Amino acid sequence: MDIFSQIDLTKSPKHIAIIMDGNGRWAKKQGQERLFGHSIGVDSVRDTLSAAKKIGVKYVTFYAFSTENWGRPQDEVEGLMDLMVKTIANEVPAMNENGAKLWSIGDVSGLPQDCQDELRIAKEKTAQNSTINMILALNYSSRWEITEAIKNIAEKVENGLLKSTEINEKLINEEMNTQHFPDPELLIRTSGEQRLSNFLLWQMAYTEFYFTDVLWPDFREEDLFKAVLEYQHRERRFGQVSEQLI
Repeated sequence: MDIFSQIDLTKSPKHIAIIMDGNGRWAKKQGQERLFGHSIGVDSVRDTLSAAKKIGVKYVTFYAFSTENWGRPQDEVEGLMDLMVKTIANEVPAMNENGAKLWSIGDVSGLPQDCQDELRIAKEKTAQNSTINMILALNYSSRWEITEAIKNIAEKVENGLLKSTEINEKLINEEMNTQHFPDPELLIRTSGEQRLSNFLLWQMAYTEFYFTDVLWPDFREEDLFKAVLEYQHRERRFGQVSEQLI
């Protein structure tokens, strides 16, 4: 029996978050520069988005560039920025074909202007799509996001627009970059690493984690289906006991 037929399409996660790890290691195994791995990883993004659409997933967030990534060698960072600009522009037809609407989270203003421009154009060209939402975390840091949310709430309190007693989870959610999306039910991280790396810390309070040794450039449809199938075999209790879920 193929893996796709084992998936219960009525129980697919609405939102999958993905930490795309292992591009550099994959490239080294091929005797190539690290940037080559990132370029091949674009194929994995395309394939993963198509696979997610096939099983009814509505949101996929790709951790594309963290604030910590600025600390990498300058030539790699510059290459990544150039690759990002070209990729965003080139992928618009594929996104439209998949009915994918493009979003971004993170401090986009910190990216090079040409990258910001291509991102804006791609968002405009995919704005009417509604089959699946593709979210790119760019220059993203969860601690930055939470800090900015706290600043915004504090400013509202200072200006008399909000009482401290009115601060609750719903209000904090509304200050997050992810305010338009449900929290991810499933996190996938490739390459065998098992940490969150400052990614969606607030949003993943009850997310199921799935770690695979597959390096991101090798990640394909079947790998996504394996992750979703394992997710469906888990019991999600949200602090309750099994008997309460029956």
